[in-house]
Parts: sequence; C-alpha cells; structure tokens
Amino acid sequence: MKFESSLIKGTLIKRYKRFLADVTLENGSIVTAHVANPGSMLELSRPGSTIWLEFNNNPKRKLKYSWKLIETKNTFIGVDTHNANKIVKEALDNDSLNLNQKKYQSEVKYGENSRVDFLLHF
Repeated sequence: MKFESSLIKGTLIKRYKRFLADVTLENGSIVTAHVANPGSMLELSRPGSTIWLEFNNNPKRKLKYSWKLIETKNTFIGVDTHNANKIVKEALDNDSLNLNQKKYQSEVKYGENSRVDFLLHF
C-alpha cells in the first residue's frame, strides 16, 4: 500500500487506552502514537515489537504519529482499520490479486439495509 508519507520504524513500548501507544523511534526519542484500531490486538501489542508509524504535521492533530503496521515473522500486518478498503482498492487497480476483473464498483447497495465493499465484474 502506498502511504501519504514514508513510514518511520519504531519499537513498541506499550499500548494503552485502546487508541494510544508509546513508541521508541530509531533515533531514541519516545513518542505517543494514535492507534486507529479499537480491537484488543493482544498478539500484536507486545512490548518490543517492531512497528511502523506515519508522521502527520497537521496542526489540528493532537498526535503527530499514527501506528500503521506491525512487523512480525517477516510479515507486515496493517493495524489501521481505515486502510482495509484502500488496500483492496489498490490491489484491484493494479490487478495484484490476478482476478482479471473487467471492472469493479465500491460501496454497492445490497438488499435493503446492506452494502458490499466491492462488487467485481468479470
């Protein structure tokens, strides 16, 4: 996935209050990052884990860093729940999934009170 800015490597100190994490950056500084994932993430919130943050200098933000990925066993796992559909869209746009769909639609109404994230046309 393409992020808005280069990701910054860090080491997780702790996650707390569901949406906050303290992280040591490679330069030794300690920052507090926003965690856009309300789940418990017990297996992904172990102190000492390598995580990747995105920096945002927007003056309206309280926290300048957001936790985007965790590196585990040479695999990257996205922790920002807002990115799930962006990742699928990027994969469909680049045909990374080798589905050979002719086109797709996103957020399509399905039934009376539902929708599907992506409707693929083959």
